[in-house]
Amino acid sequence: MALREIIVIPDPRLKLVSEPIATVDTEVRKLADDMMETMYEAPGIGLAAIQIAVPRRVVTIDLARKDEPKQPVVLINPEIIWRSDELSIYEEGCLSIPEYYEEVERPAKCRIRYQDLDGKVQELDCEGLMATCVQHEIDHLNGVLFIDYLSRLKRERVMKKFAKAARREALA
Repeated sequence: MALREIIVIPDPRLKLVSEPIATVDTEVRKLADDMMETMYEAPGIGLAAIQIAVPRRVVTIDLARKDEPKQPVVLINPEIIWRSDELSIYEEGCLSIPEYYEEVERPAKCRIRYQDLDGKVQELDCEGLMATCVQHEIDHLNGVLFIDYLSRLKRERVMKKFAKAARREALA
């Protein structure tokens, strides 16, 4: 396992649509291991491969709290096959938009289809934080960030702040 660098806005790669995984092989399992280690170290509860500059359809999630045993989940080629009409609001953050949090409204429940690390097709019904996290990470695979759900004014303010920080860092 290896830690990978998490890319942050305004990196244009975050807007790429990730490519499907044709075969779940050793390389994909190694990517998932690296992602899990990177996510835990950050620390975060979800990570899409594109966030470490790998445009492939792989997501890692673990909603366990620090004092609970780890509950790692790896989703390969995840897709949402059903969403509830009922909505819920969660305060979301993102490892690619560090230290910025905002409330986002999403479907309260969803069902996803994905492949596991053995390549087997699975379905998972999600609600609560898991539903929010799954939708957030699948959005990443489609080049969508949680700030895309905010008003134009809020989104532009965040983008300007991070663009300014990136310019400062480039000059340092």
